Amino acid sequence: MQYTMALDKMKALNLESSVTRSETDEVDGVPLPKKVCDRWDQIWNFRARPDDLLIATYAKAGTTWIQEIVDMIQHDGDTEKCKRATTYLRHPFIEWVLPGPFSSDKNAEVMPSPRTLKTHLPLQLVPPSFWEQKCKIIYVARNAKDNLVSYYHFYRMNKNMSEPGTWEEFLEKFKSGQVLWGSWYDHVKGWWEAKENHRILYLFYEDLKEDPQREIQKVLQFLEKDLEKEVLDKIIHHTSFEIMKDNPMANYTFEPPALMDHSISPFMRKGTVGDWKNHFTVAQNVKFDEDYRKKMAGTSLTFRMEL
Repeated sequence: MQYTMALDKMKALNLESSVTRSETDEVDGVPLPKKVCDRWDQIWNFRARPDDLLIATYAKAGTTWIQEIVDMIQHDGDTEKCKRATTYLRHPFIEWVLPGPFSSDKNAEVMPSPRTLKTHLPLQLVPPSFWEQKCKIIYVARNAKDNLVSYYHFYRMNKNMSEPGTWEEFLEKFKSGQVLWGSWYDHVKGWWEAKENHRILYLFYEDLKEDPQREIQKVLQFLEKDLEKEVLDKIIHHTSFEIMKDNPMANYTFEPPALMDHSISPFMRKGTVGDWKNHFTVAQNVKFDEDYRKKMAGTSLTFRMEL
């Protein structure tokens, strides 16, 4: 019912009319959509609850995937309950505090506890109430090259973002952190270090692809849940890329084409590890690796670029 009402409101907004690309601004040096920056005080003062679960990722690092896994766990593998609404209504996006039916602060305020929330914010921009309330946080990190490729295609199809430019231009923007939500390097390293002092489960996209059962067991343990093997198998199946790609409650096809144009690139495009090889030239890869080694020097955090 909540989803249907929201959808009707969205239609009333006539979003099928011409939509222009979003402007970008900054908060403490981190590029964000201007409409998010304009309401930053409201976002910074978000009121977390002690039993909130926050899902944190860099954009296009497996966010929707882990959201669906968590939702299935919380509802004991009941697929119908997990189709009660789209992902962005089930798990409010805390920085998406915008006018309209999908405003996260409004949805979050009326949502009963325990809530599951989502953010792409780097560690330093997370509202302080999450630390004050000692909330549990699940972070998913994806290797830089595949994350970059997925983000480039997301920029292309999503008018909530600025123009991505050419592949070469976007590659340079990504390396310098001049993309929305800032530097991938600062993001993954900041959250990696924070897990030593906070209740953070740090997962890797590549590990989830390699052995979903093993990684989902980690999530179960973190959430203090215990499920029968049959339920676990059902969750693994339901959250596979192929099933989620056809699930309108997870694949963002309910967004108007004027905002997200799936004909340019589907929201769920490939979901693989190693697709970067189809995009990087040899020269681009050499330069990227040199830059990567410099920026990742001194951290114990390591990624697999292929399986």
